[in-house]
Amino acid sequence: MNQRANLTPGVIFLLALVVLLNYIDRGSLATAAPLLQDELGLTSTEIGILLSAFFWTYAPGQLFAGWAAHRFAIHLVLAAGVLLWAAATALNGLATAFTTLLFLRLLLGIGESVTFPSIQLLLVRHTHERQRGFLTGVVFMGQGIGPMLGTLFGGLAMAHFGWRFMFVALGIITAIWVLPWILATRRAAIPAHVEEAGSSVPYLEIIRQRDFWGTALGHFSVNYAFYFIISWLPTFLVKSAGFTVTQMAGIGALIYGIYAASTALSGVATDYFIRRGGSVTRVRKAFILISAAGSALTIALAGYVDPRNTIGLLCAAGVFFGMGTPMVFAIGSTIAGPRAAGRWAAAQNVCGQMAGIVAPIVTGFLVQRTGNFAWAFAVSAAVPLAGMFAWGVVLRRVEPLSWSSARYSLAGR
Repeated sequence: MNQRANLTPGVIFLLALVVLLNYIDRGSLATAAPLLQDELGLTSTEIGILLSAFFWTYAPGQLFAGWAAHRFAIHLVLAAGVLLWAAATALNGLATAFTTLLFLRLLLGIGESVTFPSIQLLLVRHTHERQRGFLTGVVFMGQGIGPMLGTLFGGLAMAHFGWRFMFVALGIITAIWVLPWILATRRAAIPAHVEEAGSSVPYLEIIRQRDFWGTALGHFSVNYAFYFIISWLPTFLVKSAGFTVTQMAGIGALIYGIYAASTALSGVATDYFIRRGGSVTRVRKAFILISAAGSALTIALAGYVDPRNTIGLLCAAGVFFGMGTPMVFAIGSTIAGPRAAGRWAAAQNVCGQMAGIVAPIVTGFLVQRTGNFAWAFAVSAAVPLAGMFAWGVVLRRVEPLSWSSARYSLAGR
């Protein structure tokens, strides 16, 4: 592939920052849930529905976002989505009823849906394979830092100023990100179109690929366990383990901080092994399989110990989550190539984000029926264990696909 220019450090920083903000804002309801649930009189099932509702629009919105990222200026597509989700976040601070919160969660999902297709297309167009693990790890470590900061500072803000203030403040902070992004991308001269976009691969061609289903089903399995933790950890720590809101903030920050560090280090490690001559397929698949097995084991064990003793196991789960995060995105980018990366990411995310619809609702139902989190932990461990089949068997090799139709030929890439 003819690389245009590497992304500048400023653009990489802002991409990492927007992923961080993405996960702070989507996780803000989970952080507020212990107080919001009591103030508004919501049941565990209703909280589960609200946590899930974000993904009702976020998942299908990926398809439009993938099309838009290939069709229009990527940096403007991303900026528009950020402004929309910033408004939805801030307005949560004015909500007084379940129905209002439900609408705003749906709006938040639409806005955030542009993030990953846009970022993945930028990375595949402007990075080399030998550095993609590192840059992907740096950008997507925001998936850990975001919940870490959101849980820590969001929890402290709630303790001092209330949950409504937290939502308004987060929305304003997110909206501010747009200005430096527009300035940085203008200086970096990121184009609206490149020649690959003119012959981008259609969705139908993508979903016909066996390797696509390996990444899509594998993504679902990884996300189920992750979204169980990110959606219900604050409520579990406060209502089951007996921690205060302030203590919850510190514990959650520790777990997510470990996850963020593991994400960055895993990206560096895989690039190192590949530069030393390791097979891209073996290196990336080894990391994702170890991640799935390790997260399944630690989450399963966490459901059978005293709630206060789960913290160490959840920290270990954070390490394993981090091992897999860069691989989920780097694998798809490599296989898809520049003509398909944005749409591949979108289609893969549709399947992956279905876990965000299912996990919060299933967890809320199980907690309300059983009165504890034991079965929720068990189910969340079983899904990534089953996902090892997708990563290990359905997905064959991590290498660029040669698209069958002459119209979408990648010859000379």
